[in-house]
Amino acid sequence: PALVAASIFLSACGAGMGQYTWFTDLPRSDFASENGEYVLGVGDTIQVQVYEQDSMGTATKIRSDGRIALPFMGEIVAVGKHPSDLARELQARLREFIVSPRVTINVTQSQPVVITTLGEVGHVGTITLENQAGLLEAIGQAGGFTEYADKSAIFVLRRSPEYRRIRFTWDALLQNKDNAAAFPLRSGDVLLVM
Repeated sequence: PALVAASIFLSACGAGMGQYTWFTDLPRSDFASENGEYVLGVGDTIQVQVYEQDSMGTATKIRSDGRIALPFMGEIVAVGKHPSDLARELQARLREFIVSPRVTINVTQSQPVVITTLGEVGHVGTITLENQAGLLEAIGQAGGFTEYADKSAIFVLRRSPEYRRIRFTWDALLQNKDNAAAFPLRSGDVLLVM
């Protein structure tokens, strides 16, 4: 699916860059947290516990669309959030049913990050990265750039929770401008170098 989406993207763009968002315009929540807290990803299994409400607790896997489904709360975007942030969001939703709910989120199984690489990189295809791997690590694992690479046009295509084309430059990555080098990739992302 990621290869098909990227192929459509490449053919639609032609020689132009199309619409994109500079990484500097992203909310800070899209970057790794200052305290190193885990970021939930597609395929992770989490245990949701509601204090003194055992029947509301459940184990669930984050689907490929980045969501989970929970009783009383419905569909919730989980991907890209810290467990503590997701717990606070669930507590807010549960206030409609419970007085002063306390929610705990535990990650019971985490998945490695699998991304697709396209364009002017040494290895085109899928690569597997450690959780919280940064963009610079992904470029290294993809074999770096070919001689034809436009180092001012490095994109991360992200489908979840909404579709985005995020643009980086090699200089920003090398200088770690605004923490660009550590930009955390998520499963399903496509790294595209023009």
